[in-house]
Amino acid sequence: MNRRFSLFNATSLTLGFAFLYLPMVILIIFSFNASKLVAVWGGFSTRWYGELIQNEAFLDAAWVTLRVALLSSTFAAVLGTMAAYVMVRGGRFFGRTLFSGMIYAPLVMPEVITGLSLLLLFIAIGLDRGIMTIVLAHTTFSMCYVSVVVSSRLVTFDRSLEEAALDLGCTPFDAFRSVTLPNIAPAVISGWLLAFTLSLDDLVIASFTAGPSSTTLPIKIFSSVRLGVSPEINALSTLMIGVVTIGVVVASLVSKRAIARQQKDEQEARRT
Repeated sequence: MNRRFSLFNATSLTLGFAFLYLPMVILIIFSFNASKLVAVWGGFSTRWYGELIQNEAFLDAAWVTLRVALLSSTFAAVLGTMAAYVMVRGGRFFGRTLFSGMIYAPLVMPEVITGLSLLLLFIAIGLDRGIMTIVLAHTTFSMCYVSVVVSSRLVTFDRSLEEAALDLGCTPFDAFRSVTLPNIAPAVISGWLLAFTLSLDDLVIASFTAGPSSTTLPIKIFSSVRLGVSPEINALSTLMIGVVTIGVVVASLVSKRAIARQQKDEQEARRT
């Protein structure tokens, strides 16, 4: 009976992964297709990667996307860490429920609603749409993810280390800078990488907040696909998959190293 159950689990897992990742594998394979027809294999070639590098429209959109991702993920990491610290260490204070609800609302809010509300806000305050509005929009919805990641690390963090630093004469800010921040740095880095990946992939919110001169790469790809899929888009999508994969792998390695370092410190503390 256990053997049948294990076979069922293995089959379900295989079919699930195939459903999720097989289209990506096919896209990567056809990005090296020599034929102009994306559905007909014409031999192995890197021709479309060369033409992609010479496509100024895609390069400009990629540069805009990269700048937006770097700025928004940095702002999200700072604001998300501050919000997580207040939620975990702030105790009970007036407006805590409202504060936590405002932080976690973008997690469950449809992206169309978020993008439309931000668009109306920018119009109301007279802010012209451009790179800055996209950065503000991406920071708004990605900082909640950073807050969740950092909060989980702060909950398990040993507060006796902070208390020891305070007893030795450190101010609360110095204790946070010298003790707390180095210990939660892997979580902050993981949150930054997650926010960076989400910004690279966003289409809906960016389409509401982008201006005529600030087209991001997902918007450019979407508009190009509506006119027909070209091999260049396959090559570009493959590069984006590679960037996201590298970000996920780096975040995973950072988390594993942080856990190993924490276990090592705990073992040394027990020995002493």
